[in-house]
Amino acid sequence: MAAVSRNQQYRESKMPFRRKTMPFKSLWTFAFIIFTACRCFADDDHEMEEFLKREYSLSKPYQGVGSLGSSHWELMGDAMVTTDQVRLTPDKQSRQGAVWSRIPCHLKDWEMQVHFKIHGQGKKNLNGDGLAIWYTKERLQKGPVFGNMDNFTGLGVFVDTYPNEEKQLERIFPFVLAMVGNGSISYDHERDGRPTELGGCNAMVRNLKHDTFLFIRYIRRRLTVMIDIDGQHEWRDCLDIPGVRLPQGYYFGATAVTGDLSDNHDIISLKLYQLTVLRSQKEEEEEEEEITIPSVDNIELLRLGQTEEGMSGIAIFFTVLFSMLGCIFLIVIGLVVYSNWNETRRKRFY
Repeated sequence: MAAVSRNQQYRESKMPFRRKTMPFKSLWTFAFIIFTACRCFADDDHEMEEFLKREYSLSKPYQGVGSLGSSHWELMGDAMVTTDQVRLTPDKQSRQGAVWSRIPCHLKDWEMQVHFKIHGQGKKNLNGDGLAIWYTKERLQKGPVFGNMDNFTGLGVFVDTYPNEEKQLERIFPFVLAMVGNGSISYDHERDGRPTELGGCNAMVRNLKHDTFLFIRYIRRRLTVMIDIDGQHEWRDCLDIPGVRLPQGYYFGATAVTGDLSDNHDIISLKLYQLTVLRSQKEEEEEEEEITIPSVDNIELLRLGQTEEGMSGIAIFFTVLFSMLGCIFLIVIGLVVYSNWNETRRKRFY
């Protein structure tokens, strides 16, 4: 199916793709910053073309979605199609639904723009559980991870609306996070996926009157996630992780689940863009090796850094407190030892 230029598609839609700019006092300053930005970000913007791939995209009027053989997308569970959205779950307890692409994606570089909506009757902390966007080897598998199977193989980006870990204080929900699985890594529900997450950000997405968007880009083995949830048509950074290795030929999908608490989880559109990126010969040689198992370079160092950066205020308080007590204890011991040594020396002298 023919690709459509993203520039043309942008004029036909209201999909946000800009960041706030600031006026400059000096023309020379402006020229210098533009020159620097062009050099620093050429690989992401100026040397990249983007084309909408309709065969991997889902949008209104959802013609034939769920019908056998007449659509590129297949429904599962409690998911249903209306004129305005694909509703993954209604605002009822113990429901789960999904929509999955029937065609495996063999694009090397891509970005997915997700237009979604989460809303319901439940008040704050009385709603759940969330939705997920997938790029995985498996499809149409029910399970406990936002309606998909555990131990999945590929990428999951989760919009988690309910905190299961009661003792955590530094994380505000809803929360967006990403995880790469190799088929043997389990998602930890009790800790809201923290042991295996690549990073994330809080995102107050429930019951908003304006549109909410999620942006997932995979380019040059780099995973970037951004959100636009403030109604300003401006992307906000959520996570940016280099060294992410995702095989080609996986499937895109969206799932959601409710438990004792519930919400409507709606997908308005999933728009996939092919990214055509200019690469140097060295980059081409480095990426010639075929990726067969999803992985992330230096994952242990990445999570160690997140753990250190993610210390709560209480943890920092007690760390400082015990450090100060330790120092006081060492000073007292030192004074006692010095006093005894000095007394012994005085007696010997006299």
